[in-house]
Amino acid sequence: MTETARGFHWSEPLFDDKTLDDYARKSGLDATLSALLLRREVPPEEVEAFLHPTLRNLFPDPSTLKDMDVATELIAKAILEEKTVAVLADYDVDGATSAAQLIRYFRFFGQDLVLYVPDRLKEGYGPSPQAFETLKAQGVDLVITVDCGAAAEAALRRASEIDLDIIVVDHHLMGEDIPSCAALVNPNRPDCEAGQGHLAAAGVVYVLTASLNRYFRNTLSYTASDLPDLMKNLDLCSLGTLCDMAPLVELNRAFVVQGLKILAHDECPGIVALSQVSGRSPPRKVTDLTFGIGPQLNAGGRIGDPWLATQLLASLSIEEAVPIAEQLFILNQARKDIEADIQNEARKQIHQLQRHNVDYPVYVVGGEGWHPGIIGIVAGRLKDEFHRPVAVVGWGEQFGDVGKGSARSVSGLNIGKAISAAAEAGVLVTGGGHAMAGGFSVAPERMQDFRDFLSTYFANVEKELDEARVVQIDFDVLVSAMTPRFIDVVEQAGPYGAAATKPVVRVKNAQIVFSRVIGANHLKVTLDDGSGRISAIAWRAAETDLGSLLQKGQTVDLIGYPERDEWGSARGQNSVQIEIIDAMKKN
Repeated sequence: MTETARGFHWSEPLFDDKTLDDYARKSGLDATLSALLLRREVPPEEVEAFLHPTLRNLFPDPSTLKDMDVATELIAKAILEEKTVAVLADYDVDGATSAAQLIRYFRFFGQDLVLYVPDRLKEGYGPSPQAFETLKAQGVDLVITVDCGAAAEAALRRASEIDLDIIVVDHHLMGEDIPSCAALVNPNRPDCEAGQGHLAAAGVVYVLTASLNRYFRNTLSYTASDLPDLMKNLDLCSLGTLCDMAPLVELNRAFVVQGLKILAHDECPGIVALSQVSGRSPPRKVTDLTFGIGPQLNAGGRIGDPWLATQLLASLSIEEAVPIAEQLFILNQARKDIEADIQNEARKQIHQLQRHNVDYPVYVVGGEGWHPGIIGIVAGRLKDEFHRPVAVVGWGEQFGDVGKGSARSVSGLNIGKAISAAAEAGVLVTGGGHAMAGGFSVAPERMQDFRDFLSTYFANVEKELDEARVVQIDFDVLVSAMTPRFIDVVEQAGPYGAAATKPVVRVKNAQIVFSRVIGANHLKVTLDDGSGRISAIAWRAAETDLGSLLQKGQTVDLIGYPERDEWGSARGQNSVQIEIIDAMKKN
């Protein structure tokens, strides 16, 4: 097999001309769009519904979610009786957008929610007994937890002991035992048959607010003008869905497609302020949210004030939002520096491990002072670089003597189960997660024990690791064919994200006629395949094997994502570029 710069295995396009022609004839689409929808396994008769997803067609009956009716009635009565209600949110974007939706809803009725966001370092994930005690002491009558709480058995027991009503709104996987609380709305609880397990917490909260509107209409005879316009909350719902990497299927597709339309109106002061402060254009596409807005919102929960993201998204004016946005921007800049330092040190440790044993199925690295709010990002970056699961651990006086770890995995290797097994075996203090990610606590002196445990647990996974390197090519394309019209067709099959990968094109026999480093370590190149020229970008590639290959004068085959070049278009140039994934040298 031909060696590529990044070590990926390129899989040839799936469909021959006859298959594409048959699908195109049945669906009425062109060959390009036919190939994309065939890859997504969309039947020809469902093409229209897929390309134009609507809430009307995909929205569930809220009552099909277990405990939704109970939660709805409790919240409606709390609003009518003007009780003191708190929202306890996770510190990530999904939690912030979930909380902000509820804050908007209550404000419509002239009421303010008490906000509580746990500190990542001091309190950890989700509600604690102490958090509920604090809220009870503040006179809170009802707490709604969002994006957390489904597994908080000790905290929920304490809430019951102090007579504090809790409504849990979550989406995380649960065990068979359902904790006791006033209501637990989670499409992934084992006894919920709604079929909405793909929703992020922001999506579950959106369904909850729709249920509230229905309750007010049907039970109390409210009219549309008496109730919040929930379409305006699709900006938050889509943002949370995308940043939590929820699969872009079914209702989630409709949330994102319609949410982008709402975002185009620039009506959310917090998002507008964050765009202005960071020098970005207002968000108009998926990557504007996932790579632009999302990391900045997360910065507060990672290394600063975990309340900032929710406060920003709930801001009522640009004047209120700008100072918060400035804090998040500064924190995100600091986060980048911390991340770069940890990643460099972690990479050195992996190279050292490779020198001793190149067959480790999972790399476990760690260091004193490595910030627990950053290690998850680093684990994800290194997982992508080395094509295998990576666990990163940080510890130190500031973070506690027990190391906090975060792991990211590749498809085919369930890291969450492995971490749970290590915890049950006593190798870890605590731990759990899901197939692609997990978190844990470990004594620093037991790092090698954990490494050895994972090596045994994932013995004989060469096939899975090999499959994790496969990149499926959708098209072979001439540079001259990658026009704005081609991008228009590609975007019709979007939005792209989790469970909806962006199309991958291959350009053959492309000569590098221009190459230079931009920013810290990105590479900007110009390709010429004989049919035309096009710009391309290789992110974080400057000091890698890929960067060494993408030098002027080289001739390569390469794969990448075709996309609009907004910056080039603004300068009157070809508005299409390729985001390079991998390349191989032509002899």
